[in-house]
Amino acid sequence: MLGMYGIDKSFLGVPVLQDVQLECRPGEIHAVMGENGAGKSTLMKILVGVYQPDAGRIELDGAPVRFHHPRQALAAGVSIVHQELNLLPERTVAENIFLGREPRRRVGVDRTAMERDASRLLAALHADDVISPRALVGRLPVAQQQLVEIAKALSFRPRVLVLDEPTAALSPHEVDALFDRIRRLRADGLTVLYISHRLKEIFDLTDRITVLKDGRRVDTVRTAEVDTRRLVHLMVGRDLDHYYPPRATPERIGEVRLSVRGAGAGMLHDIDLDLRSGEIVGLAGLAGSGRTELARLLFGATRMATGRLEVDGRARRLRSPRQAIRCGIGLLTEDRKSEGLVLQLSVRDNSLLAVRALGRGPTRRVGLGALLDRVDLRGSTAREVRYLSGGNQQKVVLARWLATGARVLIFDEPTRGIDVGAKASIHELMRELAEAGAAILMISSELPEVIGMADRIVVLRQGTVAGVLPADASEAEIMLLATGEPDRSGVGVGAVADGGAA
Repeated sequence: MLGMYGIDKSFLGVPVLQDVQLECRPGEIHAVMGENGAGKSTLMKILVGVYQPDAGRIELDGAPVRFHHPRQALAAGVSIVHQELNLLPERTVAENIFLGREPRRRVGVDRTAMERDASRLLAALHADDVISPRALVGRLPVAQQQLVEIAKALSFRPRVLVLDEPTAALSPHEVDALFDRIRRLRADGLTVLYISHRLKEIFDLTDRITVLKDGRRVDTVRTAEVDTRRLVHLMVGRDLDHYYPPRATPERIGEVRLSVRGAGAGMLHDIDLDLRSGEIVGLAGLAGSGRTELARLLFGATRMATGRLEVDGRARRLRSPRQAIRCGIGLLTEDRKSEGLVLQLSVRDNSLLAVRALGRGPTRRVGLGALLDRVDLRGSTAREVRYLSGGNQQKVVLARWLATGARVLIFDEPTRGIDVGAKASIHELMRELAEAGAAILMISSELPEVIGMADRIVVLRQGTVAGVLPADASEAEIMLLATGEPDRSGVGVGAVADGGAA
């Protein structure tokens, strides 16, 4: 169905892709994998006409093609869902899906037909019960906006569909629904190119895998013929013996750093939570359960309407993030590009933003070089962060909180959209920070990450704590609490043994 042969691409004389080969068959789900900066997204942008290759050729169904504009690719049956959302926030779901292709009446747009067709596409993704075609996209959570992007891509009835990190903002049950839809599309003969850093998804969904490294194709393998260790070795060139660092031992967990009782604001209510030094607490829950809302509440971005908050035993009323920073609290936001970074500023300026918010000014002596070494970030500190990979952008945000000496750290989806090597580095740094006395709250949609990293797991449901689980809990136990489904095994889950706070 699709062939890409001898693809080369350079930017400002720097090679990004060199002699890349890729072949996909009809009805195949084909993964394209590699570390950040390996060239995956560049290769896909060449396929859909965003970039032009410096050399090489593309064949679609055996015929040579060359797309000079994404519209040409869409007309030929090649559709893409980019990693970064590309929606108009002040328009409705239906208007975004059919932007520039609105069904017409004699006078004006046929909104009834447009909304009906949008509902049909959303229903195919099992999203019609949560997303209205009339809803403004800007008011939807990120997970639902991602589903709108996928519905938009499917509206073109593609023969080749490229999905670039499509599940980054989806909850487990939304991922399952999406995978069911993708499998049905495969059965209809659709070719799917799938890009993800989540290894479990690759093994669950795909038929074959092409691995890129440093802009070159390393190998193409059948998914059923490789294991996790082999795949990681292909991507990073070395073995990662331990995906997650060892958990804290009981003697390493110290006093309570942050405590909330009866906290509420907006959808949140009756939140009891303790974060202790030396401990990583995992926060799990479905999309819409209040995970990010809780992170914003603890960071002062949302004012607490009810309840009490203490930091190191002292009562605090946080009215702004600046006050939270001064109390020793740091937040890695869910969306690093829109909320965590100023993309036009340099690595240095972004790393020092929080220090300057403390009122100490840019003259405060901060060993920036040592901080960047600690997060394993190399290169010029004058470089604008928009040119960094996702993993390196996340390291800049980490360096910012290291600069402040924050004692309470909230990590909201800390490894979303970054490769396995960068994930391992961030996991190791999180454990080092905990061992140095920090209290960490880690929010993640990836249940294996929650189980692998957390010393204790708190599960939210509908804006409140549904229960607390030990570090060795199973995914099934977490989902029972997250969904509110009864435990049919007869063994209860989620009870707090001493009756205390989460």
